[in-house]
Amino acid sequence: MMNAPQVHSGHLTKLVTHIDAVLDAQVQYTLVLGEQRVPLNGLIGQQVRLEHLGQINCSNCGRKTKKSYSQGYCFPCMQKLPQCDLCIMSPERCHFDAGTCRDEAWGQAFCMQPHIVYLANSSGLKVGITRVNQMPTRWLDQGATQAMPIMQVATRKLSGDVETVLKQYVADKTNWRKLLKGDAEHVDLAHAADALLNQAEEDLEALLGNLNHTDYQWLDTPAISMRYPVLEYPAKIVSHNLDKEPVLEGRLMGIKGQYLIFDTSVINIRKYSSYLVQFSS
Repeated sequence: MMNAPQVHSGHLTKLVTHIDAVLDAQVQYTLVLGEQRVPLNGLIGQQVRLEHLGQINCSNCGRKTKKSYSQGYCFPCMQKLPQCDLCIMSPERCHFDAGTCRDEAWGQAFCMQPHIVYLANSSGLKVGITRVNQMPTRWLDQGATQAMPIMQVATRKLSGDVETVLKQYVADKTNWRKLLKGDAEHVDLAHAADALLNQAEEDLEALLGNLNHTDYQWLDTPAISMRYPVLEYPAKIVSHNLDKEPVLEGRLMGIKGQYLIFDTSVINIRKYSSYLVQFSS
């Protein structure tokens, strides 16, 4: 007798990740549908179905919206919320000190806090930034197989300034298609960091030379490794669009970053934040 399918519905948010402190542990994933939580690792290899039910509600105000902006917001909220400002994608453009932050309290809590500059290996070597309390979540969201903090700074803007210097010498973006074709070749991150900092030495001195040493700190932290639950990577990358095809059904072959990998296509769950969906397994 076949078991009845498990059906869950609710508004999507990004996949929740968890990794044990054990070195090289496998990443655990949970699908979030409103108040419902669906552990995903145990479903890999099985048939699952994801259906967009034709409704999107702003994750901030709840109003219906025809389109999701900035991964889950309606247009009015996208225009006024600090987490949707241009400086979120370009932290070096932070304007908190100019007194023009959209919400000073939010800026104080999220931007005027210690940030980490790191090297990671996702689709290849890259530099990035994140708040101290977002390690290793940021790396897991990017699908990195290795990551290493190299510097801690006092504010988000300073982390963006350092990243702007370093990305002259190394990538700052993940190639999502390359990410989903398999794990990137192993990199000695400590060696890569030494080489990068030597390349950027003059530029970094120009940026940091007049700052207090309390504003930044070089780190000597070992790299960590992460493994993703993937049975098989796709031979050809086909991205599924829920707006054009509301039903995605197939065998779940794996999960990496914010992507569910099916035997038919791949889908970026974070892209569809605030979509009302039904998930069956």
